Amino acid sequence: MWKLNQFNYNRRISDTIHIGKLLLGGNQPVRVQSMANTDTNDIENSVAQCLRIVEAGGDIVRFTTQGIREAESIGKIHTALREKGCEVPLVADIHFNANAADVAATQVEKVRINPGNYVGSIKIGDTSDYTDDEFETEYQKVRARFIPFLKICKQHKTAIRLGINHGSLSERMMNRYGDTSRGMVESCMEFLNICNEENFHDVVISMKTSNTVMMVQTVRLLVEEMAKYGFNYPLHLGVTEAGDGEDGRIKSAVGIGGLLSDGIGNTIRVSLSEDPEVEVPVGRLLVAYTSERVGHEPILATENLLHNRFEYNRRKTHAVGTIGADNVPVVIASGDGGFATIPDYILSNGKILSTNGNSYTIYTAEKIQELKHDTAEIKFIQLTYPQLSPSVLAVLMERNDVVVLLQTHHKNGVGEQRAFFHTLLNAGCTVPVILCRKYAENDLQYLQIKSATDLGVLFIDGFGDGIFLENEGEITVEEINSVAFGILQASRVRVTKTEFISCPSCGRTMFNLQTVVGRIKAKTSHLTGLKIGIMGCIVNGPGEMADADYGYVGAGRGKVSLYKKKECLERNIPEDEAVEKLIDLIKVNGDWHE
Repeated sequence: MWKLNQFNYNRRISDTIHIGKLLLGGNQPVRVQSMANTDTNDIENSVAQCLRIVEAGGDIVRFTTQGIREAESIGKIHTALREKGCEVPLVADIHFNANAADVAATQVEKVRINPGNYVGSIKIGDTSDYTDDEFETEYQKVRARFIPFLKICKQHKTAIRLGINHGSLSERMMNRYGDTSRGMVESCMEFLNICNEENFHDVVISMKTSNTVMMVQTVRLLVEEMAKYGFNYPLHLGVTEAGDGEDGRIKSAVGIGGLLSDGIGNTIRVSLSEDPEVEVPVGRLLVAYTSERVGHEPILATENLLHNRFEYNRRKTHAVGTIGADNVPVVIASGDGGFATIPDYILSNGKILSTNGNSYTIYTAEKIQELKHDTAEIKFIQLTYPQLSPSVLAVLMERNDVVVLLQTHHKNGVGEQRAFFHTLLNAGCTVPVILCRKYAENDLQYLQIKSATDLGVLFIDGFGDGIFLENEGEITVEEINSVAFGILQASRVRVTKTEFISCPSCGRTMFNLQTVVGRIKAKTSHLTGLKIGIMGCIVNGPGEMADADYGYVGAGRGKVSLYKKKECLERNIPEDEAVEKLIDLIKVNGDWHE
């Protein structure tokens, strides 16, 4: 049975399933997919966009399938693609309509269903606690509807994806388990147990949320839970509503890249609020970068058994100046000014400078004994895991004025830096540690993806009291600084700018998502620390933006509803008035500033 190795890359062994002619899981490469944003009933444009996705490197393409008509249309798209010699497997994306799932299963290679809204609740309009009998009655209702669907899939050799979304857990699961990872896992396991009882195994699972910390922890929890039952189903990874531009890429890399670094994941979709074909190269880069760790030199370390991978707990450290303890993780940058977001410390001429002008020396392991002659309040020391000898560890334990600049030159830097932290945990050492990485990139997107993959998962694990990125290449120091702050925000350990939780466009979207996101960003990007959800429709919108301060949700063609937290305050506003109405709502609630 596969077990996560905290330090050495060890890909999870899953079952191999068929999606048409495509194999997924097992020893197959991680498959990259995207989702069309055309009207599924528009056959010509849907086929054209699908071909663009395939040309960009997409292995699987998904289409919105709201009803019977769309289920039949995706069959026509399938036929047209085959006539053009394109064999890419198609996936029908189903919400709320089990009848459409039945039809779609006869048309395409795979059907995605959402356990949260596959069948309606037995307690419509009643949110009081479920009794055990009511909980069981609704389960039997799910089972009675799901088994006939599985029989259709068996007959047509159609695979399924159980797509559990944090934003659309059923009322029944929410009632019993709350808005939690456990609720998502239990929702999945119910359906998996039915699949297993019915001897249906062409199943893929996804556990998606816009919260990267919850997404990573939920998938880890699911893998652990499945192992208890001997289930080895392949996993689809994705961060919902990641957004666009730098934020979308960094957020996706923190979540997806973090799990790929754990060896988990068989297919991925990077959900950007951009054209679907743009998602594919980002996914390809994520897969290629994490795959470089295969066959790396082993890392020897002892895991701290008290460390919990399923809940966020920041490693306990003592404060050295403004670093460590309860202080937010700091940012160190190279360069001399010109930053839109001011870093906490700057590396200049071999010294680290604070914002108040203090200068600090950087020591190496070889010169660690010189620390005792330094009267500065902070002593920075560069270390790698192999340099963490008993004598060096003893110095870190006995002093309260040292900050470690943790570097790595290992092929699996995530594993090596984890090993450093676990060694500190085992020794009870509370020295603050800055995560440092050096790159040589000329393409900003490459730096965003690689650094967020390497460092985000460590922050999610509760490690790191700061970040220091360096790059030798044609990327400005301001761009590097922006990436550093972006990683901290995407990892949910430090908020320094407005967070936009925006869904990828799809056939359900009720407005031009890219245009609206751009307009809202232009008006509200200065509102530091505010979270604004921008959702194309109500399928996952209100749920996925549940922790957003404000929400802008497509309610119909040309209509928008506005939310404060989970409460809808304005319904069916004309789209051309909605952005200004959103600003008015923010102002009325006292969250606006010029």
